[in-house]
Amino acid sequence: MKIQDIQAIQSLLASPKKIAIIPHRGPDGDAMGSTLGLYHFLIKNNHQATVIAPNDFPNFLAWLPGSETVKIFEKETEICTKILQEAEIIFTLDFNAFHRTGEMEHTLNKLNATFIMIDHHQKPDDYAAYTYSDTSYGSTCEMVYNFINFLNKKEDIDKTIATCIYTGILTDSGSFRFPGTTGNTHRIIAELIDLGVENTEIPVLLFDNSSFSRLQLLGRALQNMKIFEEHKTSYMTLTQEELDSFHYVKGDTEGIVNYGLSIKDIVFTAIFIENKDEGIIKISFRSQGGFDVNQFARDHFNGGGHSNAAGGRSEVSMEETVQKFEDLVKKLTL
Repeated sequence: MKIQDIQAIQSLLASPKKIAIIPHRGPDGDAMGSTLGLYHFLIKNNHQATVIAPNDFPNFLAWLPGSETVKIFEKETEICTKILQEAEIIFTLDFNAFHRTGEMEHTLNKLNATFIMIDHHQKPDDYAAYTYSDTSYGSTCEMVYNFINFLNKKEDIDKTIATCIYTGILTDSGSFRFPGTTGNTHRIIAELIDLGVENTEIPVLLFDNSSFSRLQLLGRALQNMKIFEEHKTSYMTLTQEELDSFHYVKGDTEGIVNYGLSIKDIVFTAIFIENKDEGIIKISFRSQGGFDVNQFARDHFNGGGHSNAAGGRSEVSMEETVQKFEDLVKKLTL
């Protein structure tokens, strides 16, 4: 981050401000960890801060410290809009384009607040007065740790802030398996553990807390898996009917896509999840090695993300969407 930008932000934060902090729609561990970590830091520095999520976050993140304070725009639109309109500073974390906030986009476009972006995705929009954008990082939480350090406030990172940051790094790194994990990532993790983070308990809260119906849904997704061995590709599907039959709740499909890469020699995988309420097929892509799923999602499925992890969407039927994907895969050389 530029020195002059850091100095400008230090000046902005030198006196108490009304601040809103926003994650992307469908917030994951990194989105919630980074926003809540920053929230606790700002509260500690006497600011009036509020996290406003576009829609609800998964139950497996409800234990995060401060999660009970999060406002949900979709449920409390009037209150959230008022907070946003009164905010002097708005931090946008773990996304870099307003459309990633869903219905909030229309409100954000009308605001005159000073925007500060902290994000690790590709091709950021230019809405922010101050931008800390770097695709080399495996998580936004690691960048929030750096951001606090840039402000010469590292001593403010206590167990609560450290817990939020640790959670986002753990989840977005695939438990430290993804390419964005560096030696510096592990050095930060070590510091967070030294601050008291319960590093043996957090993975249990995140990954070993499933309902029986979620495991059944996972089983159905695995049953639905198809493999193209010659193209080193796999994919899974879940229809709305299947989601309903296994009592789907938000977060139940989190991480299922990664099972497609656990098969020997598979380097590209996807999951297609039907959402009849929105009239779309939600898609997650994952890859290993050099195949760029970000570009694949941008080119063919109105999406984007990282080189090895991206999302997309389709507004045609499941059958048509899957057929399009299969036709594309058959042209790939992986």
